[in-house]
Amino acid sequence: MLTLADSHHFLDRRGFLTLGTLGLGGLGLTSLLQAASEKPDLITGKSVIFLFQQGGPSQFETFDPKPEASSSVRTLTGTRSTSLPGVQFGETFGQLAEVAHKLVVVRSFQTENAEHNIQPIVSKATLQANIGSLYSRVAGAINPISGIPTNAVLFPQAACNDVTKGSARGDIVATGAFGAAYAPFVPGAGGNLQRDMRLNLPRDRFEDRQLLRSALDTARRDWDDQDQSRSVSKFQDQAYELLLNGGAADALDLSKESASVVARYDTRQYAPSHNWARSNRGKRGYYTGQAKSIGKLLLMARRMCEAGCGFVTIHADYEGVWDMHADGENLNMVDGMDAIGRSFDHAVAAFIEDVEARGLSDKILLVCCGEMGRTPRINRNGGRDHWAKLAPLMLYGGGVRGGQVIGQSTRDGSEPETEPLTVPHLISTILHTVFDVSGLRLKPGLGQLARLSEHPVIPGLW
Repeated sequence: MLTLADSHHFLDRRGFLTLGTLGLGGLGLTSLLQAASEKPDLITGKSVIFLFQQGGPSQFETFDPKPEASSSVRTLTGTRSTSLPGVQFGETFGQLAEVAHKLVVVRSFQTENAEHNIQPIVSKATLQANIGSLYSRVAGAINPISGIPTNAVLFPQAACNDVTKGSARGDIVATGAFGAAYAPFVPGAGGNLQRDMRLNLPRDRFEDRQLLRSALDTARRDWDDQDQSRSVSKFQDQAYELLLNGGAADALDLSKESASVVARYDTRQYAPSHNWARSNRGKRGYYTGQAKSIGKLLLMARRMCEAGCGFVTIHADYEGVWDMHADGENLNMVDGMDAIGRSFDHAVAAFIEDVEARGLSDKILLVCCGEMGRTPRINRNGGRDHWAKLAPLMLYGGGVRGGQVIGQSTRDGSEPETEPLTVPHLISTILHTVFDVSGLRLKPGLGQLARLSEHPVIPGLW
């Protein structure tokens, strides 16, 4: 572990070279940088942001409202006409309706899962590893150019220090058989890389940011002034610069963005203040936490992708805020979509606007889905229960052809009417986005990933 001691010299070259350095699953940071540089031919240069809607969003109140169905089935929130002729979204998604011509909505997607867990982020279809760990297995755990981790998980506390601490229902940092070296970087919630990059200082000196900055500048000058540094490999030099400059820290620092961009992503105005919060006191912090953090998390994710992170999982939704049973512990569909649907709509629309403005629409694929959908029939309290046969799925960017509705559901929204598209279709699509899959088949040790990519992709995307 890196330790900057309270002494005259914070960290010299010799100390750096004898650190080990920065153990990550038995690998040093220098080794990780070097390993990552050896596989550029397999990487397309595209990134994926997976916005996971834990709890199971309703297909009816989001992207498949069924306005012609009976009152016991159709959306409870009303509908919005979109920029695609004849296509309607749930009323809560007003901003997304305006950019529907840039989106891909899949109406025949099913997760074949009706339990609270973190599928499809971690499932049999991902070899029981976070999808980002599949990426890191090929790309390396550290981007060799920027030094940023290639796989990250963002919880609400990464963006806001005044929210209930978010967590996942399952091991979202699982790496399956790939090993701890490929575990996601988790800012604000621990994780090997973050712990190993911690600067250990006496509290009084840590709190004095000016002294800290001055000490790091001194360390950089000492490094530059030593003749011996000229013989250090480029990977050791990169590793040292990562420690001093903090590639991940810079990407997560929203103060480096323009005020107007940060303001566009701000979703705090959607923090719920309704009377229903009194009867849902246990989850009130969750709903408020999503509203405060989801926009900033998407902005952080975009910044990380620009810096060279290949896969970012956003878990903004706590332990199931999309779980709208209307059972006293969870909101009904109308209040639930008001509490979290509006902040989701605003944040994703802001992301699309931002990515388009920056010319990144071909470079970053956004995936939005949860672990399941909701029942076609509304329960007696105005909620919907767990459903495995149909779930909403939305994609944007990454070179996909926007303005499409792929597949159709039955009249009552209970199951696919066209060919069912499942989690393996989605995983293969992601792999085809970030990898040259033909190259996977030729590299020793990547046979499992190659087999995942052989499953058909979601049709019509490219």
